[in-house]
Amino acid sequence: MSMKPEKTTAAMGRPREFNIDDALDRAMHVFWRKGYLGTSLSDLTEAMGINRPSLYAAFGNKESLFRKVLERYADGPSVYLREALKEPTARAVAERMMHGVVDLGTDSRNPPGCLWVHGTLSCGDPQDPIRQELSAYRASSETALRQRFEQAISEGDLPADSDPAALARFVLTINCGMSVLAATGATRAELLRVVETALQAWPK
Repeated sequence: MSMKPEKTTAAMGRPREFNIDDALDRAMHVFWRKGYLGTSLSDLTEAMGINRPSLYAAFGNKESLFRKVLERYADGPSVYLREALKEPTARAVAERMMHGVVDLGTDSRNPPGCLWVHGTLSCGDPQDPIRQELSAYRASSETALRQRFEQAISEGDLPADSDPAALARFVLTINCGMSVLAATGATRAELLRVVETALQAWPK
């Protein structure tokens, strides 16, 4: 994405300048705090400092804006999930992911918890296209993690009888649970204790 200000046409035909990246960050924090369904267009335009015609011109509708926000979230605040897969051992992968959730969920600069988890929980209808997209993202993350643990088994880093699929679900379950705890007021110390306890169950 370009960091240059973008021009769109406002309601009265006057060009309006705003920074696309800054507007996306502001929208991301609204969705992060309120969830997809809990966020209105008025919430978005107020936070982004633009009017509805400008929002539609730059980002399309609310659904397409949310998809752009998810991409920005994946490449920004939650990029640690991808980076963790590069750790040299399976345990280090799991540990970095868990600590990443704690860091993100308790960072005072961000809404508590996780945008992805909050967005999923706010979409109750299984047929909702946003919920389906979020579910697909979760499945993709689980697959990447399972493949990393399969690699660890082939390298002798994990015991041969380890279940890579179960380990991937275990890590994601801990992470999602900690995100919910963070969103409901759990402290950093409490979440780090969860990480410590979870890692005690890691295969020797």
